Amino acid sequence: MIPPRAGDRVVSAFRHWRRGAKISGTLFASSPAAITGTGTYQSGGLTEREIVHSFHKMSLRLSRPAVRGLGSAIKSSRISSRSAALLVPSTSTSAFSTVSPQRAAAAGHLRLPDDYVPPTQPPSARPVDTRKSQLLRTYTSMLRSTPLMLIFQHNNLTAVEWAAIRRELSLALSNVPVPEGAPDITSKIHLQIVRTRIFDVALKTVEFFDPSTVEPTTATTATGTKVPATYNHDLSKHAWKAVKEATKNTEAVEKTVYGQLAPLLVGPVAILTLPSVSPAHLGAALSILAPSPPAFPAPGRKKNPGYYDLTCQSGLQKLLLVGGRIEGKAFDYDGIKWVGGIENGIEGLRAQLVHMLQSAGMGLTSVLEGAGKSLWLTMESRRSVLEEEQNPKKESEGEEEKKE
Repeated sequence: MIPPRAGDRVVSAFRHWRRGAKISGTLFASSPAAITGTGTYQSGGLTEREIVHSFHKMSLRLSRPAVRGLGSAIKSSRISSRSAALLVPSTSTSAFSTVSPQRAAAAGHLRLPDDYVPPTQPPSARPVDTRKSQLLRTYTSMLRSTPLMLIFQHNNLTAVEWAAIRRELSLALSNVPVPEGAPDITSKIHLQIVRTRIFDVALKTVEFFDPSTVEPTTATTATGTKVPATYNHDLSKHAWKAVKEATKNTEAVEKTVYGQLAPLLVGPVAILTLPSVSPAHLGAALSILAPSPPAFPAPGRKKNPGYYDLTCQSGLQKLLLVGGRIEGKAFDYDGIKWVGGIENGIEGLRAQLVHMLQSAGMGLTSVLEGAGKSLWLTMESRRSVLEEEQNPKKESEGEEEKKE
């Protein structure tokens, strides 16, 4: 351990060592030959690591002038790391250099090209390390993977009110019967708050940017070779340009799904996401979040008393259903109610479609058969008439025989 009173001596020794001069004393070696091949200083039984540790721990024991001198010496060395400032000498001194020429040459070969692009960090039009960029990527992924989404406007709901609403929603969804062979999506239905402006930009990106239209380009690897690469992520310049070009024509934008949903994205917004179009789960969610009897009545007080809690009712009064997005199309409140009112869910809708196709086929078959039958009867009557005109004698003889 370095004595506490050796502060001035240590500062002076450090300055001389930084200039590459020989240092005499008990702390450092008196000649370059005392330095081992591994870069370890052998002096008085102290290794390089012990000296560095002593330098770091000694700042609390040194007098104030000694601390100032040591700090100014380290700052003037222009080396970021403390350990490097204490151990790595100046580049002008070759005798005390701990880096071999072979290692320096190897380090020169490992230099990355100037136009190198990391594969995990492609070029982007937005800063990728901000929370807004990550939220934008989250919202675009959610819009592409969620077929059914309800949009709500909320007015300053507290955390306790959100917890009560989610509790009752989970309870209502858990009571929905799951058809045989179908996955249970109850745990994947979420009610969450979104950042309105960022969600608006994400909806634009999903609506007007097609990643498949981006042409591939070349990128430089760490070895300097050129490889094909396609930068079509949602934060790329291609996405930004596509959105900017599409939004110039306001009349065309109003006819798109974004143009129909953009007026709803005003103020604080929350969304309910379903991983699949399930009318049964949608009806259960509407009975809690936006009840409208008789199609979607609220649960009874005896069956679900928590729904009538003051906290839950206060939160539901601040929640308003304004629209939805189902299978890439915009729906208003009546359209959402129609989807949620389909009996027996998707299976019932398929049964209705099959019945409609069968009835249409049977009607077409009966029409075709009726036309063929009428044509056959007409031809048969005409044939009998022609036969009578060609053989009138046989008919007269037959009548005379009947008279006799």
